[in-house]
Amino acid sequence: MINPDVPLVDLHRHLDGNIRPRTIWELSQQHGIRLPANSYEELLPLAQVQEQTSDLLAFLQKLDYGVAVLADVNACYRVAMENMEDAHDSGLDYVELRFSPYYMARAFNLDMVQVVEAVIEGVRSGSEKFGIQANLIGILSRTFGAYTCRQELDALLACKEHITALDLAGDELGYPAELFLEHFRLARDAGWNITVHAGEADGPQSIWNAIEKLGATRIGHGVAATRDDRLMEYMAKHRIAVESCPTSNYQTATVKAIKDSPMPLFLERGLCVTLNTDDPAVSNINLENEYRVAKEIIGLNDAQLEQVQRNGVEAAFISDAERKALYARKTIPIT
Repeated sequence: MINPDVPLVDLHRHLDGNIRPRTIWELSQQHGIRLPANSYEELLPLAQVQEQTSDLLAFLQKLDYGVAVLADVNACYRVAMENMEDAHDSGLDYVELRFSPYYMARAFNLDMVQVVEAVIEGVRSGSEKFGIQANLIGILSRTFGAYTCRQELDALLACKEHITALDLAGDELGYPAELFLEHFRLARDAGWNITVHAGEADGPQSIWNAIEKLGATRIGHGVAATRDDRLMEYMAKHRIAVESCPTSNYQTATVKAIKDSPMPLFLERGLCVTLNTDDPAVSNINLENEYRVAKEIIGLNDAQLEQVQRNGVEAAFISDAERKALYARKTIPIT
């Protein structure tokens, strides 16, 4: 399923959605934080999706347990470092980790710049220790409104040379792209790439707005694009990549069944489709699981799976030289 000669990358992976349940429990005990669970075993069904949630917002509530125990910047550093260890254990060659400074800071009113710095340092240390290339994507949590998102943006811009791209995530229906035009203008001025969650909880127009108004060159999920032939044609022509996350789309009830994933249609229409985990700790998955799902449930053949794997490298927010270096690493014999 996974071609060992092609770099394995995960482009849509939330750092703050990949906090290990064991770490959540340990941090709660360390800092005396009360959780609605009396043991690690009781915590698991609260912090991980067991089957399917009612909708996106219900799924997002699962993430709240992880950030609820980030009592200081050391905790932020720890989860960033552990994200890199998890990426290594999943066999990744390259990973893009996205995170929301406000979401991580809000439970204990941490300084957002310090949170960003702790995440940067944790990922840098993890990259050195585990030998994985990584880039960071800042998230604006639209759910908290445009003013809070501007504070998030300012915290990210304070460390802008360590951030690769900007994303917009959260309540897509309640907080449309129009509220964030200035935020993304500043991000583009900073030289960042743009990826936006769109077409997950709202329709095709949300994707058009992400592309035309915010400048997105990648779309997170993008399921609703299936309802607009002109949009799919545009995305294929302009290589607007789709960050597909099949298990997550089922768990958020974006699709009724995993087999309903739009990946086959997107590939048929020539879109640059990539395969990703979204929130692996919350979903209790890894990327190998998603490739297995893509083959055995969604029905992609080996050639399609390899194309998806190569698309991930093509769509990564890296330079052509870095892309070549990633492929070169796969051809060097291991001694």
